[in-house]
Amino acid sequence: MRGLEGRRVVVTGGASGIGRATAIRLAEEGCVVGIFDLNGAGSAETISMCSAAKGRALSYVVDIVDYKAVEDAARQFEAAVGPVDLLANVAGWDKASPFIDSDVELWQKIIGINLYGPLNVQHVILRGMAQRKSGRVVNVASDAGRVGSSGEAVYSACKGGIAAFTKTLARELARSGVTLNVVCPGPTDTPLLRSFADQKLVDSLARAIPLGRLGRPDDCPGIIAFLLSDDAQFMTGQTVSVSGGLTMHG
Repeated sequence: MRGLEGRRVVVTGGASGIGRATAIRLAEEGCVVGIFDLNGAGSAETISMCSAAKGRALSYVVDIVDYKAVEDAARQFEAAVGPVDLLANVAGWDKASPFIDSDVELWQKIIGINLYGPLNVQHVILRGMAQRKSGRVVNVASDAGRVGSSGEAVYSACKGGIAAFTKTLARELARSGVTLNVVCPGPTDTPLLRSFADQKLVDSLARAIPLGRLGRPDDCPGIIAFLLSDDAQFMTGQTVSVSGGLTMHG
């Protein structure tokens, strides 16, 4: 894709799942990838995979809920390779539970990772992009934030909030040359899904999807790479669903 070779990109959640697949794809496209993730061992595996794809990647063990930790990691990455050109916020977490059976402690953890985390990362990185009059951001939300998902009320609220937040920033930063778009995966076979879905639920979800299967982590990196590339330079504030047709809309 045009305009990715040599670009410096931060990928949150790059230690596994969609984040790992995205980091590898961007490395294949010639980006210099900075992985921000709490899972250092998983990040190291991703770096090996990026290297096997002839790409360059660096990892930083960082809790995106901690604003200062994000600042420190961004400073280290930029000191090593130069200013951040691109950002893919992929990190996410959930624990399925009916809302009335959940508690405030669970809400706080879900909101911290899925809402405050992306806010922290963008607040740190977007200032430099705006100053340089150049930058592209993709926020990975979820179709749970578009249409709801039983057992994921707070997670859905966060992901819907990220979509609205992205549209607002797309308006605020358009004249600064910064574009922001959203990718919403449908049910995807990741470690996160497997942490709370048994095989019966997985099979039920697959039957409901018109294309006949759950999403895979490598179904999303193509659209993420496209939205970060110069091929999407006239797109901003858009929300794209990757759901196998489960959530078609006009």
